[in-house]
Order: sequence, then structure tokens, then C-alpha cells
Amino acid sequence: MALSYKARRRWSLIILLIGLPLYIVVAVTLTDWLRGAWPGMPMMVEFFVFVALGVLWALPLRRVFRGVGQADPDADAQDR
Repeated sequence: MALSYKARRRWSLIILLIGLPLYIVVAVTLTDWLRGAWPGMPMMVEFFVFVALGVLWALPLRRVFRGVGQADPDADAQDR
């Protein structure tokens, strides 16, 4: 089922205000655990873990965010 434009805008706001901070906490906790498990972790490995986690959250949510910054395609010409 496709989401309407207004629903995508609302969900994107909820995701960015609530979901993303929670994801950041989980990602930092995971990387701290990795640092504790592997104390001599090279900086490049840590960099790639942060990059992967930074991209990973957006992949399943890209349909929600697609076109949210554009004008409402369902609105009348006068409403734009």
C-alpha cells in the first residue's frame, strides 16, 4: 500500500525526531562494544563501521523520504 504525500511527511518527521536519535544511541553503543571487544581496532575499521551504520538506517526508509521536500503533487495549482 502506497503512502500518501501527507502520510510520508508525517512519518519522515517522526522518523527524524524519534527514530534517528534512538538509532544513533544504538550505533554508538555498538561501536563502544566493538572497541571494548577489540581494543586495538584500527581507525580505518572504525571509520568504515561508522560509515556503514550511517548509511544503513536510510536504505529501508528511502521510500518514505522520497519527494517529501517537493510540493504536494495532489494539491491544486492554487494551493501550491
